[in-house]
Amino acid sequence: MTLTLDHRPEAPAGPPKLRHDELLRAQRDTLATPRMRYSLLARMLFKPVDLLYGRAGSYTKFAMLEIIARVPYQAWERMGYWLVHRHARQSALARRVFERIVEARSDQDNEQWHLLIMQDLVQRSGHRQTWLLHKAAPWAIAFFYYHVSWLLFLVRPDWSYRLNAEFEDHAEHEYMAFVAADPDLEFMPDPGAYAAEYGRYRSVADLLRQIGHDERVHKLDSLEKMREPRVR
Repeated sequence: MTLTLDHRPEAPAGPPKLRHDELLRAQRDTLATPRMRYSLLARMLFKPVDLLYGRAGSYTKFAMLEIIARVPYQAWERMGYWLVHRHARQSALARRVFERIVEARSDQDNEQWHLLIMQDLVQRSGHRQTWLLHKAAPWAIAFFYYHVSWLLFLVRPDWSYRLNAEFEDHAEHEYMAFVAADPDLEFMPDPGAYAAEYGRYRSVADLLRQIGHDERVHKLDSLEKMREPRVR
């Protein structure tokens, strides 16, 4: 039986774009909030990134994190299509699952903009990148993360959502701490390479704060999904 939907779910609007004063408040809130208690799996993701790119934040390190950040949403999208097929005869349930697929794709797009922005900042800063360290290594970590996310979702979706929430919490704090540690970012204008798609900000500091806030929104979404009824 083929699933038919009365209308295609609208793509979510994504994380809200904040004004300068709201971004400053978001940064203060993040830095005043303790990090989550990270699981062993989460620490297994963070440790190689710290070893390869340093514990301190940098454009290069953030670009590597954004390569990795997309993969849980890709894994959930894949599982979502399987669930839609499985529950095609239950139209209400199939619609709810399909809405989650649309949401996962939207989250992937948001993380992709983060990656493009960070790669642009890396290039503008003149940082040299190598194939092994800046392509092969992050893709190997992403490959591991994808399959862990997929398997966790298959066994217990809330475990997969929890791992993503931990990753996003880590990213949120890393961005906000990086901005706090480098006051010069306040005086660096946003280059606006992707202003039409992501928005233009008064400084690189605000641009990075916005990305950090996006990660918070993704984190909160994942924590909310943990409480949803399980679909099998």
